[in-house]
Amino acid sequence: MTGSPVAVVTGAARGLGAAVAAALDERGYRLVLTDIAADPAAPQKPATDGYPYATWDDLAKVAAGCAEAVAVRADVRVQSDLDAAVGIARGRFGRLDAAVAVAGVIAGGPPLWETDDRTWRMLQAVDLDGVFHLVRAAVPALLSAPAGRFVAVSSAAGTRPLARLAAYSAAKHGVVGLVRSLAADLAGTTVTANVVCPGSMDTMMLAETARVYDLDGVDEFAQHAFQRRILDPAEVAEAVGWLCSPAAGALTGAVVPVDAGFTG
Repeated sequence: MTGSPVAVVTGAARGLGAAVAAALDERGYRLVLTDIAADPAAPQKPATDGYPYATWDDLAKVAAGCAEAVAVRADVRVQSDLDAAVGIARGRFGRLDAAVAVAGVIAGGPPLWETDDRTWRMLQAVDLDGVFHLVRAAVPALLSAPAGRFVAVSSAAGTRPLARLAAYSAAKHGVVGLVRSLAADLAGTTVTANVVCPGSMDTMMLAETARVYDLDGVDEFAQHAFQRRILDPAEVAEAVGWLCSPAAGALTGAVVPVDAGFTG
């Protein structure tokens, strides 16, 4: 293979996904950046009446800020969308070296037994099935790379229980089990599979979490971490970027907390 490495990133239009795109761009990656990219004239919402999805303009702006990136509208709930994104990576750039599953939504509020079917299904479909769909789309291509990398974003909620967020936590726990099992299936290959579990980041999802807990803002979350602060998404993205690098070749099946000590 020739040329600089290539990565596909889901959920790249804003927040952590946009930060991951920037981190990989700085490391010389050519990028295929995907997001659901809703029509701003009729913005869709996740499982509840919370925050809207990112728009095509959001995704296009992130791509324009990278040296070489293609913006692709893709819904992680749809296998063919991610198959197409990987196809674009291979067709345009001739290879795929890394796949990063960032796309996710959050919803909560009632206790688990009062959680409605729509909320449950949406969270599993986006947060867990979306990772599975990227695995199926990307891993066959990664197996052809000199050192393929698969990285999925879970959450601190994927390693510990959180009240009023049971459906979200279940999906994120599922991501941990899924990717660690992927690493086992990849034994003997040159592809690694790892999970990053962020803590409270300065994103729209954290603002929605504050709403779930009836808080006036996000500052209270800082008090639950050893470092007593909210993370910048760029800090978490640096961990993702390292896991995609040759330097991380000895790490697979790992669950990496980047949470300012929240789960410490």
